[in-house]
Amino acid sequence: MAKKEHVSETPATSFLRKHAVAFSEHPYAYEEHGGTAVSARALGVPEHDVVKTLVMQDEAARPLIVLMHGDCKVSTKNLARAIGCKSVEPCKPEVAQRHSGYLVGGTSPFGIRKAMPVYVEESILALEKIYINGGRRGYLVGIAPRVLVEVLGAKPVQCALAD
Repeated sequence: MAKKEHVSETPATSFLRKHAVAFSEHPYAYEEHGGTAVSARALGVPEHDVVKTLVMQDEAARPLIVLMHGDCKVSTKNLARAIGCKSVEPCKPEVAQRHSGYLVGGTSPFGIRKAMPVYVEESILALEKIYINGGRRGYLVGIAPRVLVEVLGAKPVQCALAD
């Protein structure tokens, strides 16, 4: 029997274990600016099932996390309307890193440095299994989408735009 490749612990996997969340580990060869298309191809799964973790901020520079399908973009206008803000925009990479504690490209919604509200594109919750960053570039974890609501308290929103 082949030995399962084990990736060293990250704040995200520590968080998942602490909350008794079942997850599978999926390391892959990270490509700078490759995005979810690279990870989906490496894992052999639809890009729609790979969920990206985006650190954004509202008009008062309050950080928030948006979880979106890999093959979709976030309508910041629709998101702002859904969460009762004037505007929402992506954080600069260094600001996102400061808030989350993760390098951009390796951001996970689990085990973040600073507590932030989490919003999830509603249709993600209808998927059977999702692949989401495990806290390191080139490393995804497979989980049941309900974990996002049950453990993170993610609030469903509708703000997806086809990519």
